[in-house]
Amino acid sequence: MREEILALLKETCPGIDFENEKALIDDEILASLDIITIVSELMYRYGIELDVDDLLPENFNDLDAITALVESRVGA
Repeated sequence: MREEILALLKETCPGIDFENEKALIDDEILASLDIITIVSELMYRYGIELDVDDLLPENFNDLDAITALVESRVGA
């Protein structure tokens, strides 16, 4: 699933190094519009629901955190 999410992120926000960045939110690499787009794409692609409580910096700071968030919702 990690590779699928990486491909989605690269498609959604080209030019960002999702494989190596560890502070996408903290370092303001992702803008708020980027986050909204990523959340929308993840919800659509994986048929999951993410709500306001999920929109925490620690859930979107790096690829592993995003993957863990999606995996926790898939099949839940």
